[in-house]
Amino acid sequence: MNRIIERFARLQEQGQKGFVVYVGAGDPNLDATRQLALAFDGIGVDVLELGVPFSDPLADGLVNQLAAQRGLESGTTPVKVLETVRAIRQESQIPIVFYIYFNLLHRYGFQKFITEAARAGVDGLLVLDLPPEESENYEAMMRAAGLCVIYLVAPTTPEERIELIVKRATGFIYYVSREGVTGMQTKVSDTIGQMTARIRAHTQLPIAVGFGISNPEQARAVAADAQAIVVGSAIVHQIAQHGAHKELVPRVTAFVKSLVDAVKK
Repeated sequence: MNRIIERFARLQEQGQKGFVVYVGAGDPNLDATRQLALAFDGIGVDVLELGVPFSDPLADGLVNQLAAQRGLESGTTPVKVLETVRAIRQESQIPIVFYIYFNLLHRYGFQKFITEAARAGVDGLLVLDLPPEESENYEAMMRAAGLCVIYLVAPTTPEERIELIVKRATGFIYYVSREGVTGMQTKVSDTIGQMTARIRAHTQLPIAVGFGISNPEQARAVAADAQAIVVGSAIVHQIAQHGAHKELVPRVTAFVKSLVDAVKK
């Protein structure tokens, strides 16, 4: 069974909420990415999203844009990210999703990338700028490879499009709780409960809520209305602060553990 599906099934059986971490692959380098993945697995992170560095990350705010830039500067490529996943798989079965832009897939070759991602141990793809209406061939290739197709739903998504998106997704639905790009926020949206209920009316897939969650209090509040929460920019910011420090992994891991504990306990 796909690791994402298996993990969320286990969480449901245990009555637990899921915790999804986003980091930019290769920030500050790919060995740090590998070490962070293993450390995150050890503290109860349920899914790891790896942002594959791209020169024009249009869905990302400044924090994650800079992470992508640092990843590119460290020499990170899609091939090297796949190699890193293979290295992680030698020690961990944490579910892994690639957060990736269409151009990278197109240049690499859709079928080739999907096949190699599955062989490396990737469990799903979130292609930021590929709409479901144009994804029929992509979805077929993903199903054949056993990978989950992760799609976004936004606060502005109309009802009929929510229904379309969730019927074509697998693994979980990623609800973007704010309009605009990724980034830390001083408070969470007050419409999360309303929107997750709208999405739930059309699917039994787990709903993971992200964009803007920055501290344990926000994480705990959002978890009340979601099956999982996603934290990215706040963690990427910690990596940026400590990237040159020899204590990078334990410092970032301690911050992430405070968020995991807020959701799990």
